[in-house]
Amino acid sequence: MTKDYLPRRIVSLQPSVTAILAEIGELDRLVACTKYCIDICPQLKDIRLVIVSDSWTAQAEQILAARPDLVIASVPYQEKAVSEILRAGVRFLGFAPRTLADIYADIAMISGLVGASLRGKLVIERMQDEIQSVQEKTTSLERPLVYCEEWGKPLIASQLWVAELIEAAGGRFLGKPGMQTTSESVLAANPDIVIAAWCGAGDRVPLEKIISARGWQNMAATKNQRVFCIRDEFLNTPAPTLLQGLQGLASAIHPELFPAASGIRQIMESAHI
Repeated sequence: MTKDYLPRRIVSLQPSVTAILAEIGELDRLVACTKYCIDICPQLKDIRLVIVSDSWTAQAEQILAARPDLVIASVPYQEKAVSEILRAGVRFLGFAPRTLADIYADIAMISGLVGASLRGKLVIERMQDEIQSVQEKTTSLERPLVYCEEWGKPLIASQLWVAELIEAAGGRFLGKPGMQTTSESVLAANPDIVIAAWCGAGDRVPLEKIISARGWQNMAATKNQRVFCIRDEFLNTPAPTLLQGLQGLASAIHPELFPAASGIRQIMESAHI
């Protein structure tokens, strides 16, 4: 049976899309992606790809130059950028995940589009199994209060899927997922653990600086040296890479049970803050 209806030239405008294609073994369909995709899939450095702007700053000319038969994007969008994508005149698929269930659905949809439904199903099952395994280990443990942010100016709490992972890792998520908050309200809540995973910052969040600037020196998390940075792509990319974020969260929340994970950094000397 011919499979000519399957897309052969995909443009990915978001790292999550690229990470999903990599996980299901379909990167060879990719003809263009963003520079951020290479951060999460280093193997792309060895492949000749067109580098295009992301979902926020998409440009029709760039997209058309790659001669795609499918463009896949995901939030965050900008209205003008979406118009540019649609103006390119090729098939377009846009995602806006909020929960882990949404992410599973996105994986299933992308897998189905490229004829890899079974591989997508296996990826989803592996994610669910690993999350459930961590959750089962933490069910009877004390649940510390965790403040996790995806941006620092202004302060924005991490997304709902991160809140779900924190709950699975045995913590309690502070605040409303994806919503803006203030340093004063976080201080008043006095979280046991602070985690920063700023979009686009990798693992370079200046932990000591933000604690000092926000007046958080006497916060429980600071006093107990439980202030962490987890790599941006491990928590902010709605893709299978979230499992690495889960490992980081679990080791931060319950270090007595979970070993130190890669991609996590911790303030070690509260006296220097």
